[in-house]
Amino acid sequence: MEIRKGKYRHFKGSEYELIDVARCSETDEIQVIYKPLYEEGGLWVRPAAMFFEQVERDGKVFDRFKYLGE
Repeated sequence: MEIRKGKYRHFKGSEYELIDVARCSETDEIQVIYKPLYEEGGLWVRPAAMFFEQVERDGKVFDRFKYLGE
């Protein structure tokens, strides 16, 4: 899976910046490190598989985070 750094929009509308990727020392799972662009929210980490998965809401399917560019 190619992971692009840059801006992403969450399916609920807020924008985030994917800063980097990391690997969990316990599970070897790839994680993404990101931060909200709408407030001072610090850094967040989420499994890459979850960051890039599709979610269903109100009978519609969305990418959880959609790439907007650098």
